[in-house]
Parts: sequence; C-alpha cells; structure tokens
Amino acid sequence: MAAKTFEPIAARPAPVQSRGLAGWLRANLFADWKTSLSTVLIAGLLLWYLPQLLNWGLFQAVWRPDSDACRADGVGACWGVVAEKYRLIIFGRYPFDEQWRPLVATLLMVAMLVASCTRYFWRPWLVLLWAVVLASFFTLMYGNVLGLAKVETDRWGGLPLTILLASLSIVMAFPLALVVALGRRSSLPAIRTACTIYVELVRGVPLISVLFMASFMFPLFMPQGVTIDVLIRVLAGITLFAAAYLAEVIRGGLQAIPKGQVEAAATLGLSYWQTQRKIVLPQALAIVVPGIMNSFIAIFKDTSLVTIVSLYELTGSLGLALNSDADWRPYKIEGYLFIALIYFAFCFSMSRYSLWVEKQANKGRQR
Repeated sequence: MAAKTFEPIAARPAPVQSRGLAGWLRANLFADWKTSLSTVLIAGLLLWYLPQLLNWGLFQAVWRPDSDACRADGVGACWGVVAEKYRLIIFGRYPFDEQWRPLVATLLMVAMLVASCTRYFWRPWLVLLWAVVLASFFTLMYGNVLGLAKVETDRWGGLPLTILLASLSIVMAFPLALVVALGRRSSLPAIRTACTIYVELVRGVPLISVLFMASFMFPLFMPQGVTIDVLIRVLAGITLFAAAYLAEVIRGGLQAIPKGQVEAAATLGLSYWQTQRKIVLPQALAIVVPGIMNSFIAIFKDTSLVTIVSLYELTGSLGLALNSDADWRPYKIEGYLFIALIYFAFCFSMSRYSLWVEKQANKGRQR
C-alpha cells in the first residue's frame, strides 16, 4: 500500500469584519459589484444636487415675512411665507383671537394619542380618559359654554381638524373592521354575504365619492327639517371607508391562524367569542401589525380629501392662506414643504411605533 503524500491545506482568507461601521457599510452598501455601483451612483447624485438644495433651502433663503425681499432675492426659498401665514395654515378659518382654543385642544388630543400608545395607560380607565379628552376638545373648539364664543364646525380647519378626523376615524373604524372581518369568515350565509357586500361596495369607489355622497346626497334622504352636521357626515364616511380596507387586512391575519387551534379551543370547551378573544385575535392582529399601521397612515393622509366638501384641513388651509393673497401666492412650494414636514412627522412616528409593537408581538410569540 503506497504511502500518502502530505498535501498542505490552502490558506483561508481572513474573516470579513461584520461589526461596527465598516461591517455595516460592507453588508449594506458594498456587498457585491451591483450594490457598490448603485452606492457610487447615488452618492454622486447626492454630491451634485445636495449642495444646490442646501443653497436654495438654507443659505440663500429668505426667512423674514417680507414678500418684497423674496421677490428681490429670487434665488433661494422664501420661508417668509410660513412665518407670515403659519397661523392661517395651522388653524384655518378659526377666529384669529380665539386660536388659543384649537391650540390647547390639539395639544390635548396629541397627548391623549401618545398616552394611548404607552403601555402604562393600557387600563380600563383609558376609555374614560378618552371621553374626557374628547369632551374637552369639542368644548374648546365649539364653545358656546363657560363664556367661550361659539364657533361653527364649518370654520374649524387646519391641523386640529386633521388630527380630529384621523383620530376618531381610526378609533371607530378599528372595532367595526374587527366585526366585519369576523363576519366575512362567519358560517352564517346572511352575515357573511352582508359583510362581503359592504366591503366590495366601499372598495369599489374612491374616497372622494364617499365624501361627496356623505356631504351632499345623504341629506336628501333625511326627513324634512332634520340636518346632520357636515363634520359628522364626513367623519362617518371616512370611518366606513377605512373600516372596509382595514377589515381585509385583519381577515388576512385571521386566515393565517391554523384551523387546529380553533378546534383545540372547542375541545377545551371555549365558546366562539372566548376563542376569538383569547386565542385567534391576539395572534392574528400581531401578524398584521404592519398592514394595520399602513391603513392608519393612509387614513391620516386621506383626510386631505375633505377639502372637496368645504372642510379646510391642513392642505385646504394652505390653499386658503396662499390663494387669497397675491403677494404670497407664488411661494406654494415652500408652503407645501412645510405641511409635508408636518405629515411626515406624524406618519414617521406611527411607523416607528409600529416597529415597536411588532417587536413586542414577536417576543410574545417566541415565548
């Protein structure tokens, strides 16, 4: 038997650093030649356009509320339009001397939303706290009590109206969507058919059509002398529209739950609602957290469509502020960038909160 000759093992390359800044850059920006090429091209575009953008938006911008200075400069952005019109953009047509009321009401609502997203406040009394905050909000906005001047809802606008419509639509649409999603999976044909017809009818038309019908056509079916405030009609339209889309998101989570879990719950003697509340819904909602938050963000942005029914929320208030003043009308870009920053702040906050909820849900499933 011939003796085996010694064959040295080829030297292995040094391990690639996977931690720290260098590791992150290599993994995300320079993983292969295609990624590296894309990184170089994007970096080149940024190096070319970013100085020009900074020059326009910061270094040569006009910050004073002086339209003559903006026209004389003509090179940089005119942020003076925000300094001049910010109260009309933020509060709409609300009386100027009473604008402290929507400011306080908005701060209360935002604080309530933050509290609702905090685990410490997830108690039964949170519902009572919501009732108190909503009562305070409408009291401040509408007035006619406690010596406050009366302000009709058609004069509400700007950011307070946007937050009100988005918050109440989400709060009311979510439980309705839960019921509709469960109804679409019901074994009773009448319930399943009714929920399916509702979802398909609402999803078959754009939100503008729903708002138009809620605002202009719905009053035609009311008895003589009976009127419903346009704000309530619009709120109902947005809620019904959002609930239809949200129901389909939740139904997707329900379908992901194995049927064996429901059968096991029935074997243990749990009722239908006990099974849904303790076993099915917690898992289903955890699965579709990104989709639910996506629907919430869409609801917040869709409030901009209420301008069609003469409710001037944030976007509509910007149009009122600039279209009514010829001196500032040419600077709509700066105005839209300002409200885009407000929309981004709220939407980004919701997105980050969604990631936190998703991590908490994943921890619960891993236990």
